[in-house]
Amino acid sequence: MQETQFCLRVGHLLPYSMSDSNTTDFTNPPTFILLGIPGLEAAHVWISIPFSAMYAIAILGNFTILFIVKREPSLHEPMYYFFCMLAISDLVLSTSTLPKTLSIFWFNSREIDFSACLTQMYFVACFLVMDSGILVAMSFDRYVAICHPLRHSTTLTNPVVAKIGLAVLLRSGIIVLPFPFLVKQWPYCKTNIIPHSYCEHMAVVKLACADIRISSNYSISLGFMVTALDVFFIAMSYTQILRAIFSLPTKDARLKTFGTCGSHLCVILSTYIPSVFSALMHRFGHNVALHFHVLMANAYLLLPPVLHPIIYGVRTKQIRDRLFRLFTQKGM
Repeated sequence: MQETQFCLRVGHLLPYSMSDSNTTDFTNPPTFILLGIPGLEAAHVWISIPFSAMYAIAILGNFTILFIVKREPSLHEPMYYFFCMLAISDLVLSTSTLPKTLSIFWFNSREIDFSACLTQMYFVACFLVMDSGILVAMSFDRYVAICHPLRHSTTLTNPVVAKIGLAVLLRSGIIVLPFPFLVKQWPYCKTNIIPHSYCEHMAVVKLACADIRISSNYSISLGFMVTALDVFFIAMSYTQILRAIFSLPTKDARLKTFGTCGSHLCVILSTYIPSVFSALMHRFGHNVALHFHVLMANAYLLLPPVLHPIIYGVRTKQIRDRLFRLFTQKGM
């Protein structure tokens, strides 16, 4: 009965729905229908303005970081290589969802192929995990640079940095791989309407008419373990870093050394705070309106790719100087 009421509320989508949903199992439905922001359909065009602006900032900002680091030989160092890895991850993460979301807002293009939905789900989960792994690698780089400065150049050589990047990529790709395989095996007999703007894992799984505890438990366990382990390693690195900083003889030396970690700390906060807020919303926000959940889920994916290049530009002197020099040369 609840499903029927939901379909009536979105009557303009009924031609897409599974008419025999009570009697037929669709192991792999041909398409899903994304609602965008449920309950705010009339405001989709207005909502698209900040979304498209943020997406443009994310694309421009992260490509600028990649361009500056590639162009400046003096920035060919481990810290900036990790910046580039994070920029690429953020570009893929935001591009995995925003183009489709904007097409819903602008053109009412709600259909998404089943395989495309699984691909989008995989890429979102994979690159969220990858972002977290890159932050761990960056904290290790800061630990070696501050606690063992004489060994930094010999420890974090280019081959080692490449191997760390590959390890982060493989970890992300492998541990997220069960998501699409589990989702693909479930029968879908309720509806093909997803009350979301992209193929969020649990939003899709909840449409299955089967015992989804395996998917649900794996998703929760993975999120907790990855976040807990990565935060633990970051905390361990910064515990050693702070001990080294406070052992320095002068206040100026302490501030200067701590300043080299400023951009990384800001990036960590901009990544994990939306993540924690989103997790709390899912856990305790049962009485919160659905459209607010969907908006927060989009902000969780979009805010870090927007904030990361801004943080680099403002907090990292070397990138800020190169960026200023680039614009002044063009102006001349």
